[in-house]
Amino acid sequence: MNAIVKRALVGGVVSTIVMGTGTFILGKVSGYEALELLKKSMAGINMLCNTVILGSTTILALMLTLLGISRSSDSQLTDRHYKDVLTIAKSDTILIVVAVITFLMLNLPISESKEVTTVWYQTIYYVSLGMASLLGGGFIAVVMMLYGTVTNVILIVGLGVKEHPLISDEAKDEQNEKENQKEENSPDQNDK
Repeated sequence: MNAIVKRALVGGVVSTIVMGTGTFILGKVSGYEALELLKKSMAGINMLCNTVILGSTTILALMLTLLGISRSSDSQLTDRHYKDVLTIAKSDTILIVVAVITFLMLNLPISESKEVTTVWYQTIYYVSLGMASLLGGGFIAVVMMLYGTVTNVILIVGLGVKEHPLISDEAKDEQNEKENQKEENSPDQNDK
């Protein structure tokens, strides 16, 4: 696992733990309290699901632009760069699926059913807060992975950094040859 993925996982896990801890700070709630809290928190959780779905699909679409820039650059990037992009795409897709499933499951009219006992509301309440924590942490992890990858592309393509672990050895050799040819041609022109 490379540094970009490790940083993103740490960021995602830490943020999930912080958000999940808030759930337990609320303490133990009874079934009726859970029903009331669930009704009040549903709008926020639905908004979180919609935000994660919208943000993740936008990230996934914009990754095509990132691939286009990567392929059209003068520097040949290593396979690791493309594996990083693939990891982001996979993680982002999983996040979209989980957010859609969470959105659909939490929009079932459970509170309207007379067959559901108040004990279930406790479970549903804590599961909904747990899913919200996972979605938030997952989204933060994807954004951190994307940040690391975009930073590398900016350094290589935009700023022309020549010594970078993501530049292939062949590309480094070609750049060195071009520089050597430029240096050889420069003194010849000065002599004339």
